[in-house]
Amino acid sequence: MKFPPNLLRVFRLFGPYKHRLALALLGMILTASTEPMLPAVLKTLLDKGFAAKPPFPLWAVPAVLVAIFLLRGLSTFMTGYMMNWATTHVQNDLRKIIFERMLDVPAGFYVHHSVGKVINSVMYEVQQIIDMLRNVMISLIRDALTVVVLFGYLLWLNWRLTLIALLLMPLIAAVVRVTGKRARKLSKKYLEVNAELTQVIEETTRAHQVIKIFGGQQFETDRFDRRAANLRGYLMRMAVAAASTVPITQILAALAVGIVIMIAMYQSQEGQATVGGFVSFITAMLMLLTPLKHLADVNGPLQRGLAAADAVFELADAPVERTGGKVLDQRAAGRLEFDLVDFIYPLQERNALNQFTLTIAPGETVAFVGTSGGGKTTLVSLVPGFYTPTAGEVRLDGMPLEDIALPSLRKQIAMVSQNVVLFDDTVAANIAYGDTAPDTARIAAAARAAHLDDVIAALPQGMHTMIGDNGGRLSGGQRQRLAIARAIYKDAPILILDEATSALDSESERAVQEALDALMKGRTTLVIAHRLSTIERADRIVVLEGGRIAETGTHAELLAKGGVYANLYHLQFAGRG
Repeated sequence: MKFPPNLLRVFRLFGPYKHRLALALLGMILTASTEPMLPAVLKTLLDKGFAAKPPFPLWAVPAVLVAIFLLRGLSTFMTGYMMNWATTHVQNDLRKIIFERMLDVPAGFYVHHSVGKVINSVMYEVQQIIDMLRNVMISLIRDALTVVVLFGYLLWLNWRLTLIALLLMPLIAAVVRVTGKRARKLSKKYLEVNAELTQVIEETTRAHQVIKIFGGQQFETDRFDRRAANLRGYLMRMAVAAASTVPITQILAALAVGIVIMIAMYQSQEGQATVGGFVSFITAMLMLLTPLKHLADVNGPLQRGLAAADAVFELADAPVERTGGKVLDQRAAGRLEFDLVDFIYPLQERNALNQFTLTIAPGETVAFVGTSGGGKTTLVSLVPGFYTPTAGEVRLDGMPLEDIALPSLRKQIAMVSQNVVLFDDTVAANIAYGDTAPDTARIAAAARAAHLDDVIAALPQGMHTMIGDNGGRLSGGQRQRLAIARAIYKDAPILILDEATSALDSESERAVQEALDALMKGRTTLVIAHRLSTIERADRIVVLEGGRIAETGTHAELLAKGGVYANLYHLQFAGRG
């Protein structure tokens, strides 16, 4: 049987904790060694203890029994404690491996992997692996040792009866192997369905407002019920596969016990066995049933753990963003060049960008407008290296982006998106996010520049107020201003503003626009805006259609042309008095 490679990888994680594992193994050995002690005591007690003058003092009987169970209790505790200590550390290590890998995967990773699957792997599937290690390893090692020790004692006690019992072991092994294959297959499907259910729960909690507005409660309930019923179906099939192993092995064990009793009675009639020897043999043999049952029960969690390990290491081995490249040793000037750039998303047939060529001078503000799907967001996503052009080249200060180390490239860029992302932390921590040594004065200055003073003053703990999940305790406009303050704090030479003022009311928009105008001075700024009033003062406006430049110029020049931009502008302001 081939050893599962992913299980071997899990075992390697125990390297730093091998001393604790050694103590756990010692505990298992001690526990197994106590197993034949009880039947040995019974043999001596029955054969010699009921004589007129037993060869040992009566007080020795309870003393020996207490000593046996005290040793057993201490060794069992040591095994459990040390095993839990080691496995919980491995659990954290596994979760850290996946979490760190998720930080390094490219943006396209989430095209093929749902958020629910990732969460399911980090939390549930890692736990499945740890449960397998904790329970299965103890059973496989301690119970296997117990079986070996008891069989050794049985051979010493009566080798003929022991060999008869051994004849049924291959049958038990065959049963375990057959059910194991089915359990492994079912476990993989179970994990897939469990990830789907996790995704439903994640989407429902994230989109609760949309669900209520559009009356989607019944649809989501039906979706949940289908996944839950499917999950239950696989769970029951797994339970049947695992549970069927136990009665079959118990029937075979009972058959073995029955045959042994029959032969032992025959030996007794021939004077080949004593009562004490017979009781000791039967006791030891019955004691074998428990570890054998545990070994049979191991199959289910073992297969679930192996399936979980396959899923977890699939994520752990996911390709990461490119590494290497030159580290920029100074602040970039900010010259951007797009040279015959093509880009197509995975599974798409049409290019998002087609032969796109544009040069943006240092400190220039360029606005990109056009209908949805024109390629605006794709274009600005190429600058921080979220995506790599399918063809062509993007350059910063004459250097291809592919030649620049990604962390170094991204230090030159600040970004404010229409989809504001905030963290469940304080206002100050969100403004200075990514700075390992935050500057309080800079945080306050950035907040003032983003017109957050009044908002912060009204909060219970001011700058140190927790803002909730994704800034849930703030309004939409406040959240966007906080994101703008974060970009102001970073003070990068390149700014990407993707609908940066979309969630602001008119008064806030004017205030923040003034802050943005001041911020954009001396910086290369790429602006995406559907509200054309926000880009009238841009140095240049580029109109995109189908991933190509339809026209370019200043606001006044494009209006005078009477082309695509003029049509968009007049449509947007047609209702203005």
